[in-house]
Amino acid sequence: MNPAQYKAFLLTRHWRDGANGIELQFWAHSASGPLRLIYPDQKAVCFIARDTALPLDGVRVERKPLQLTDMQGQPVDGLYFQQQRQLQQLRERTAGSSTLLLESDIKVVDRFLMERFVTAPMQVTGNPRQRNGYLELINPRIQPIEYQPELSYLSLDIETDGSANQVLSIAFCGPGVRRILMQGEASDWPSDLPIHWVRDEAQLLREFLQQMQQLDPDLILGWNLINFDLDYLERRCRAHHIPFTLGRGGEQATILQPQQSGQARIASIPGRVALDGIDNLRAAFWSFDSFALDHVAEKLLGRKKLISGSQDKLAEIQRQFREDRPALAAYNLEDCRLVEDIFQQTDLINFVRQRATMTGLSLGRQGGSVAAFDNLYLPLLHREGVVAHDIGAFHHSQTSPGGYVMDSQPGLYQNVLVLDFKSLYPSIIRTFRIDPLGMAFPGDDPIPGFLEARFARERHLLPGIISRLWASRDEAKRRQDKALSQAIKIIMNSFYGVLGSSGCRFYDPRLASSITRRGHEIITRSRDWLEAAGYPVIYGDTDSVFVLLGEGYDEARADATGRQLARELNSWWNDTIAREFRVQSALEIEYETHFIQFIMPTIRGTETGSKKRYAGVIRNVQGEYELVFKGLESVRSDWTPLAQRFQRELYRRIFFQEPYEAYISDLVEQLKRGELDRELVYRKRLRRKLDDYQRNVPPHVQAARKLDKPGRTVSYLITLNGPEPAEHYFSGRSGSPIDYQHYIDRQIEPVADGILHFLDDSFRRITADQLTLF
Repeated sequence: MNPAQYKAFLLTRHWRDGANGIELQFWAHSASGPLRLIYPDQKAVCFIARDTALPLDGVRVERKPLQLTDMQGQPVDGLYFQQQRQLQQLRERTAGSSTLLLESDIKVVDRFLMERFVTAPMQVTGNPRQRNGYLELINPRIQPIEYQPELSYLSLDIETDGSANQVLSIAFCGPGVRRILMQGEASDWPSDLPIHWVRDEAQLLREFLQQMQQLDPDLILGWNLINFDLDYLERRCRAHHIPFTLGRGGEQATILQPQQSGQARIASIPGRVALDGIDNLRAAFWSFDSFALDHVAEKLLGRKKLISGSQDKLAEIQRQFREDRPALAAYNLEDCRLVEDIFQQTDLINFVRQRATMTGLSLGRQGGSVAAFDNLYLPLLHREGVVAHDIGAFHHSQTSPGGYVMDSQPGLYQNVLVLDFKSLYPSIIRTFRIDPLGMAFPGDDPIPGFLEARFARERHLLPGIISRLWASRDEAKRRQDKALSQAIKIIMNSFYGVLGSSGCRFYDPRLASSITRRGHEIITRSRDWLEAAGYPVIYGDTDSVFVLLGEGYDEARADATGRQLARELNSWWNDTIAREFRVQSALEIEYETHFIQFIMPTIRGTETGSKKRYAGVIRNVQGEYELVFKGLESVRSDWTPLAQRFQRELYRRIFFQEPYEAYISDLVEQLKRGELDRELVYRKRLRRKLDDYQRNVPPHVQAARKLDKPGRTVSYLITLNGPEPAEHYFSGRSGSPIDYQHYIDRQIEPVADGILHFLDDSFRRITADQLTLF
């Protein structure tokens, strides 16, 4: 019988120590249904320098000489362990000693995949056995392929009684599925909604687990899914002595609790991946003032939750459960639909799938830049006959600088061009062959770096990895696959951060400095070339230069000048790098933006130009004027909506030479009359527990302490008696009036003077009579 072949996509990975070795388990999606791949009797592996003695007392290990070296060129031996715990024992024994283990910190499941160059898509070849709802294969062959399947999903949300700690209802939805499980009797609560009634919480939990097995999704979507919904469900199952069999094939799931403060919970669900909307939007670099579901849904979908943020949510849930359970069911289901629609609107599932394909990281994993680098780099390093040290094996006294930020020339300008180096740091790595292996074995004719680093012209790995990712991103752009393009961009741009992080096994200040200091040199020499050509540079920021054209340029001439400068500067860099380093330049400067009007502000209260803060007017792709703000109040979440709206309108009027004095005066009058109170709300996130704030307690913490159950983000106003929660003020529970002078002094005046300064005007002059009367 010939082995069967399946195109598969990895979902989850697991391992456990057995009597005869380590058992690896992988769950994967396939068109033939879920696959469970089992590899019994595997060994844990690490390496050690051949001339290093090994403390073997009580540790069972097999040692073999290998045709490999470490990064210093010394030959190494392989150490093989029947159980992972034996390797861990050796790690604990050698911690803090002079004995250096090599790659002992790589998980056995990750090594198994990376040595086969499998990230997520793979071809599985083996003999299947039909199990209950899935196919099982023992020791199948796996190899990488191109495969991007449509993964099945359900969006999940639960509603609870905050006082009794019970789960009241559970809703889930997905393609062709809309369902609510709720405690109660159908005869008591007639409804057209797809409600499945159960008698009590225990039956609710059992029914939920059974239906998840029947519907059998690859992915579970949610909002604060792991930290709340899944953690809550597991705890309630435990209270009823119900096994939390959320995994495929009835396998038990576990919500792993954080070991240290600040760590997140992890959902271990065999065969299924939990994807939290908040975490994955952040991973894809989406930004919102608040990641509350109500706020994000309104911004992306134009819809809100059925119980609004202005209501006492818990009290309303309890009331609906007592008086109107179909309304609670509708609310529960709508939350699921909002999450599902946000994932679709942002193409998040595609982004997560592409990220796993590019990096080898688990679908549900957040962060993991160092692990992604290992997954891509180590298999290639091993093919070069070299193994790496453990993370933290070496300590360095030198440091590397961050990105270069040029001193700005503050002012109000016309016609400013932005020339931007496309992916500058990845381009530097490609051009100057910056690479851990290449630095370890530089050869006879190396390319100079910084801090005495030297890099091999031929023997290197990282430039090739980036070149392949670069080509993939260009292809993704051509196909208009924004999710793939964004995933690749994030990966490429993370490589400098990885090499500059002490959490990376290849960390060395010479590597990071050879990237950042080269970036400094490229920006400053570009500025010098532009100014020698007669074009003043008023600012530079990591990978961009801001070129002042000034008056006398219409938009067509400014665009033509920008394109010409980009062509000539690229040509100059190609020639310069070929002459000075004898390599081909991968640098590419692009004409990015024409600011028709532009302001570079000062640092507040000084004449010094600010950094990473500016605003201007561009013409967008629709041919319309558009205001762009960078780092200023209108795009900062710690400023009030009023200050943000005021800045945008004031800047617009000044940019387009419209009257502004009456606008400022009228707004101050409206503010004092209490007509703008809803726009005076500050929103700030709690970074720690309330009890952790003991000295210099900030306003949002003072407000949070007045709430019965504060959430992660606190909304508050400044009153004459100090910070008050917004919900207290607007519900009449706060008797203190708003401190309007605070908002004038701290929000409106600083915003106004940030631009009026350049017109020899001031907020005080315009509002002098009003403030005197006030």
